[in-house]
Amino acid sequence: MPVIEITSLEHPGVDVFGTLTEAQLRNRMDPERGIFIAESPKVIRVALSAGYEALALLCEKKHIEGDAADIIARTGDIPVYTGSRELLARLTGYTLTRGVLCAMRRPAFRPAEEICRDARRVAVIHGVTDTTNIGAIFRSAAALGIDAVLLSPDSCDPLNRRAVRVSMGSVFLVPWTWLPRPVPSLREMGFRTAALALTDRSVPLDDPELKTIPRLALVMGTEGDGLPAETISEADYVVRIPMYHGVDSLNVAAAFAVAFWELRADR
Repeated sequence: MPVIEITSLEHPGVDVFGTLTEAQLRNRMDPERGIFIAESPKVIRVALSAGYEALALLCEKKHIEGDAADIIARTGDIPVYTGSRELLARLTGYTLTRGVLCAMRRPAFRPAEEICRDARRVAVIHGVTDTTNIGAIFRSAAALGIDAVLLSPDSCDPLNRRAVRVSMGSVFLVPWTWLPRPVPSLREMGFRTAALALTDRSVPLDDPELKTIPRLALVMGTEGDGLPAETISEADYVVRIPMYHGVDSLNVAAAFAVAFWELRADR
């Protein structure tokens, strides 16, 4: 456990915690070298337990023998960077209220056919770019029995630092991958698809038929624009959540949570 005290923002190795953008961390040109940042001891522990590889830690001195002690013991001979609270805040752009950041290796890409092989309920996130919503969707997916999450390429990266934090590490618990053509691809894998949208052919979420479907994919888009017309027309079902007081929609993360619970598979 090499503890390295930094006195400058230019110290070799610490750029991953502050100066690199999310796109640079993700490294689209060479995904196998990509990195993401996990924040807070609880989230880092979930990632380690799920098999993610730690590359470096950044923490305040008090956490080396405190909140981060067990993490340091689990991660072996990786660098542990520390420094004054003020310097670390300048490096990361904010005060480390949770005290510990961990740079971790991005997992290898997994095809949808692999993660959906035994799945009964999957979520399809279509064009959702808000990091908070992505994190909240994953947290609900993990809690409410969703077997896999599939994202269109224009959706937010689930390993974005804020998305990871909001999910409380749930992004490490549910298999996920990118899927360019969600509805046709899922049909080829034996799923029926339910697009949540307000149309003339929408059926209520509590329609008894929906609960009997052995393999069901729930497809949802952004709050403002919703799903593209093509995606809605390709779906086997169009579904609405019954509401009151003239409210026509929910936040996308809340809507996913309601749908996950209502259409959960019998366990």
